[in-house]
Amino acid sequence: MKSILITGGAGFIGANFVPYFVNKYPDYKIINLDKLTYAGNLDNLSEVKGAANYEFVKGDICNRELLEYLFEKNDIRGVIHFAAESHVDNSISGPEVFIKTNVNGTFALLDVARNHWLEAPFKYKAGYEGCRFHHISTDEVYGTLGETGLFTEDTPYAPNSPYSSSKASSDLLVRAYIHTYGMDVTTSNCSNNYGPKQHHEKLIPTIIRKALSGEQIPIYGDGKNIRDWLYVLDHCTGIDLVFHKGKGGETYNIGGRNERDNLFIVNHICSVLDQKQPRKDGSSYKELITFVKDRAGHDRRYAIDATKIETELGWKAAENFESGIEKTIDWYLENL
Repeated sequence: MKSILITGGAGFIGANFVPYFVNKYPDYKIINLDKLTYAGNLDNLSEVKGAANYEFVKGDICNRELLEYLFEKNDIRGVIHFAAESHVDNSISGPEVFIKTNVNGTFALLDVARNHWLEAPFKYKAGYEGCRFHHISTDEVYGTLGETGLFTEDTPYAPNSPYSSSKASSDLLVRAYIHTYGMDVTTSNCSNNYGPKQHHEKLIPTIIRKALSGEQIPIYGDGKNIRDWLYVLDHCTGIDLVFHKGKGGETYNIGGRNERDNLFIVNHICSVLDQKQPRKDGSSYKELITFVKDRAGHDRRYAIDATKIETELGWKAAENFESGIEKTIDWYLENL
C-alpha cells in the first residue's frame, strides 16, 4: 500500500480533499498531518474517521524530527502539501507565524522528502523514482490585476501582503528543489475557494453567518474588489489530476472562471437566503449590508487563466458560482 502524506488536511480545502482522496484511492494509505490551529477542525473529517486507509497525526510541519519519523515509519512515497497560514488580515496584524509555517515549514517538508527519496541530486533511490511532492499555492502571489487580463503560469510574481509574500517564498523554494536537486515536484496556484467546511472568518461564511444572526454584514471599501471563485471540490479534482498526471517541474493554475465582485457576492447570497430562510420580519438580508474601512494593501482584482490544466490534463470546473454557492449555503444552513 503506497503511503501519501497530506499536510493541513484538517483545514478548509484539506478537509474537503482528504475524504475525496481516501474514498477514491483505497489502495493508498493516507497520513494526514495537521497542527490543529484555529483553522483546523477534526469534525470536518468525520467521513473518514475509522477508514482502514486513513490515519491522523497531530503535529507541526516545522518539526523536522516528526517529519523524519513519519517518512521513515510509513515509507512516504508522495506528499500533497496544503498546510499554510492563509488569512490575509491575520498576516497584516501578525506576520511572523506566516513566515514560520509557510516558508520554514515548506522547507522542512521539502528537505525531509529529498533525503528520503534521493541518494544524490537528480538520482532517486531505487524504487523511489515515482515519488512526487505537490505544493498548493495561491493566485495572490501574482499581485493584482487591472480591469483586464488574467494570471497565467508565466505571470511575474508581485505579492502585496505578508501572506502572499510567504506563499511566493514557498513557491520559490519548491522551484529550487526542482532545479537544484531534480525532485519531482508540481505546484498549483488556485483562485479563491469557497464551499462547505470553510472557516467562519472568511468572506462567504461571514456573510452567511452574520445574515442568519441578524448582524451587520461587513464589506471592505466599496465592495468592488473582484475575485475568481472556485468551488472547493472542483479544486480537489484539479489537485488530484496534477498530482497523478501533471508534468514534473510544472505549475498549473486552477481557477473557476467565475469572476465576481464582493458586492455581487453579498447581494446574491442575501437573495438566496431570502428564499431559503426568510427573515421573520419579512425584510431582506440585504438591509444588513454595511461598508467598513478597506483592508490595508487590498488587491483590486484576481483572475486565473486555467487553459493549461484544462488543455493538458482535461480538467474543468463542474460548478459555476451560482450552482456552487447554493450547495454552500445549504451546507451552512444545515451545520451552523
